[in-house]
Amino acid sequence: MTGLHALPRVRRRPLALLRLRLPALGRLRDGRLVAVLLVVALAAVVLLNQFAPTRSAYSARITDSTNTAGTAPYFTCAGAVSADASGALFAYRLGEASGSRTAADASGKAANGTYQGSMVAATPNPNGCVRDTGSAYVLNGSTSFVSTPRAYVNPTTFSEEVWFRTTVAGGLLIGFGSSQTGTSGQHDRQTWINPSGQLVFGAYNGTTQTITSPQSVTDGAWHHVVSTMSPGNGMRLYLDGSLVASNAAYTQPENATGYFKIGYDTIAYWPGSPSNYFFTGSMRFAAVYGTELTAAQVAAHAAAGR
Repeated sequence: MTGLHALPRVRRRPLALLRLRLPALGRLRDGRLVAVLLVVALAAVVLLNQFAPTRSAYSARITDSTNTAGTAPYFTCAGAVSADASGALFAYRLGEASGSRTAADASGKAANGTYQGSMVAATPNPNGCVRDTGSAYVLNGSTSFVSTPRAYVNPTTFSEEVWFRTTVAGGLLIGFGSSQTGTSGQHDRQTWINPSGQLVFGAYNGTTQTITSPQSVTDGAWHHVVSTMSPGNGMRLYLDGSLVASNAAYTQPENATGYFKIGYDTIAYWPGSPSNYFFTGSMRFAAVYGTELTAAQVAAHAAAGR
C-alpha cells in the first residue's frame, strides 16, 4: 500500500511460555510461603512495639494523714513483765500443761504458786498475748485458783495485774487475804468482776472503798487489768492500758498480813459483790508488784499483748 508504513507484526508466544513467566501466581498457592510471611509480619509488629515510644501513662498519689507508726517498747507480754520484774513479788505466766500443780514464778523471786482444784490448759483462738507461745489457764468457776507460797506484811504500795477473758459476770481476779488456800477472814486489796460484768477494785481501812470500770468486761474478749495503790496516788484502776477509775483520797489499805490469790477468795460484804467468788474463764500472765506501775508502764504492758 502506497504512503503507509507497514505495521510491525506481533509475534505470538505460546501459552505455556507465559505460564513460565508468572511463577509468583503458582507460589502464592503454596501454604508454607503464606505461613512464613505471617510470621515475619508478626515479628515486625513485636519489634515496633518494643521500640515505639509509650503513648499512655498513669500516676497516683495517696495521702493518709490519720495513721501513725511507732515502736512498741515490748514485743511480748513476757518481755513486758520481765522488764519490770525487779519490783515484782511474783509473776506467773500461767502457761503450764493441764494437770500441773506448780505455777512457775518468772520474776526471779522463786515464789512459785500452786494450782488448786481443776487445772486445765488450752490454747483458745484468739489467745491472750498473741505473740507469746504457750497455753492459757482455764478456770472452771468452782475449784480453780492459784495460791502463793508466802505471806506479805501490810503491802501499802502494790500493783495487781492479769490478762483474762470471760463471759460470766462475777468472780475474783486477784485479791489479798488472811488464808493461803481457804476462805479468808480478812480480805482486802481485791480486784473482781461484779454482777453487772464491770471491774471493781476495792480496799478496806475501817470502811470499804471501791472504784469501778464504766464498761463491762464479760464480752468474751481478752482484757488486761492493772489495779494500783500507793500513799501518793491512792487507788487506780486500768483497763486495756487506760485509766478508767481512780480515788486519790483513799491511800491506805487495811494493816494486815496475808497471801495473794488468783481466781478465788471471798468477796463478801463488798458493795455489789457477786454470789460466786470463783472466776470462770481463761487467764494469762498474772503478777503482783511491790511498786506502783506508772501509767506508761501499764500502757506498755497492755500494748505488748495486742
